[in-house]
Amino acid sequence: MFHFNQYQKPLGLYKKLFKTTAIYGLATVIPRMFSFLLVPIYTQLLPREEYGQVTIIFSWMIFFNVILAYGMETSFFRFYNKEANKDQVVETSTVSIFASSLFFLALALLFRNTLAAASGIDVQYVTYTIWILVLDAFVIVPFSKLRAHQKPLRYAVLKVGNVGVNLSLNLFFLIYLPQLAAANPTGFWSSIYQENFQIGYIFISNILASLLTFLALSSDYFLLKWNFDWALWKRMMRYGLPILVAGIAFAINEQFDKILLGRLLPENVAAAQVGVYAACYKLGLFMVLYRTAYTLGIEPFFFSHANQANAPETYATVTKYFVIFGSFIQLVVIVFADLFKQLMIRDASYWEAMKVVPLIILANFFLGIYTNLSVWYKLIDKTHIGAYISLVGAAVTLALNFLLIPSYGYYGSAIATIAAYGSMMLISYVLGNRYYPIPYDKLKIGSYLGSSILFSVVSFYFFRENYIVGVALLCAYVALIYYFEKETLLRWLRSPKS
Repeated sequence: MFHFNQYQKPLGLYKKLFKTTAIYGLATVIPRMFSFLLVPIYTQLLPREEYGQVTIIFSWMIFFNVILAYGMETSFFRFYNKEANKDQVVETSTVSIFASSLFFLALALLFRNTLAAASGIDVQYVTYTIWILVLDAFVIVPFSKLRAHQKPLRYAVLKVGNVGVNLSLNLFFLIYLPQLAAANPTGFWSSIYQENFQIGYIFISNILASLLTFLALSSDYFLLKWNFDWALWKRMMRYGLPILVAGIAFAINEQFDKILLGRLLPENVAAAQVGVYAACYKLGLFMVLYRTAYTLGIEPFFFSHANQANAPETYATVTKYFVIFGSFIQLVVIVFADLFKQLMIRDASYWEAMKVVPLIILANFFLGIYTNLSVWYKLIDKTHIGAYISLVGAAVTLALNFLLIPSYGYYGSAIATIAAYGSMMLISYVLGNRYYPIPYDKLKIGSYLGSSILFSVVSFYFFRENYIVGVALLCAYVALIYYFEKETLLRWLRSPKS
């Protein structure tokens, strides 16, 4: 059986990893929490149909974010740690993203009317979306540099600042500007205020926030020598393009359910159902935060330790503790889901979709486990396998959504999401054992995950809002972890700080 001290790993390595992940976590948690503060505002100020429209537009944006990055972020980390000339990696990737983004900007603006007609979105909102996408693409490499140079604090400040500006502008445009205009109908604020323009103000806020973030990182472009290595770029593209395919497949898994709900349900209820589903989907935020923060911290860690002899044992240990903490978060959120809904979704008309919450949380947890298991194909430069796995997940997503939405609506979409991520997790584990064996402690990992799922089902479906039972189940899970991991946890806490 695997023990933490079996391979005599320095505990400082793990403590440094979790410290870095905690900082990236703040850079993720705080912006997401800021963004979530907008949900009650949107759901109170916008009809459910309009909130559904905003959700669909943001879903499309996810696809184009992936396309404009075309795997360059992951490719950057791989070659930055692999190549001797790191400056050349920075120069080449920056020039590549900058040039492709300018090309997209020109082409998208030229055909914006066509895009609007095809998507059913107002051309004005399409124009706003194009500018947001390009400004966000411009900062892909500068943010990647901050992570590669291990500057999580600056990364966090900029990420939090971006969303803080966006939140402030949303509050101003949607709440305070109408009040200022009404208080003085002939004054300055009244002259710039537009009635029934709430969706437009949402996207203008995003544009200004993205512009300020780009300006804060623009020094990277001024200091750039604009060198471009064609041979290096071709190798980076060969590595990154399969990741692009995987990213598109991920976007399908993550966002296409909202788009298909808008297409497959009757027109008179589609937008409202998207709005209800999207609001309750937000209660999966806590698992998304945990998974995202972990991914930001772990990807550079995986690559930087790839050449160490005991790297597989390190990855196995990290995965086990990811499951431990993730299982705890899953159980906490599901036990207290009905309290969280009152804090986070104030409009009770949205609560009808609460039944999807456990499925969405578990689906995001499966995706986080898949992130751990997928390290093998990145380290052996077989990213095309990751693309194939993601395509399988996308196929499951599309097939089940088309099959289930007409009969089950958004609940069918939730089932499709958990089936897609679960299948990806299992496929990656099976293939990883063949190509890059990692000594996972399968018994403990399976026991912790299984216990969390069982306790979650009992709490939500049999003793919902019975917090005595829920807290008892939480205590039972913590006791289970303490019993089996006590020795490791105590050694970790007593070890010298690094």
